[in-house]
Amino acid sequence: MKEVTIYTDGACSGNPGPGGWGAVLIYGDVTKEISGGEKVTTNNKMELTAAIEALKLLKEPCKVKLYSDSAYMINCFKDKWYIGWERNGWVNSKKELVANKELWQELLRLCRLHEVEWIKVKGHAGDYWNERCDELARAASPK
Repeated sequence: MKEVTIYTDGACSGNPGPGGWGAVLIYGDVTKEISGGEKVTTNNKMELTAAIEALKLLKEPCKVKLYSDSAYMINCFKDKWYIGWERNGWVNSKKELVANKELWQELLRLCRLHEVEWIKVKGHAGDYWNERCDELARAASPK
């Protein structure tokens, strides 16, 4: 399997408010930057969208190291929250409907095509690619 490194980030002015997402995919010597935005969204939606859009670009099953500063997304996979959500009809431990269900379902579908290792990075702490994704996300956010 090809090994790909992905960095992702989401940004939002207000929550909800205008927001953007950014991702950087690295394969060997090739680096690809992608981004997008929405007029009314949330930070969590942008974080999930960044990972979804990056994984959608992979044309075959890959080993992926996905770096994000989103505890929301990383903890879901590290702690396997999604197993309970699926088993319980997309209801969380507080007996509430899981927020962003459709995005989570799409992200899970994509993750099941690849071997994804989820890696938490500290946001705004000098990690070059995390900072670059933040720049992409902010630039893509509608003003």
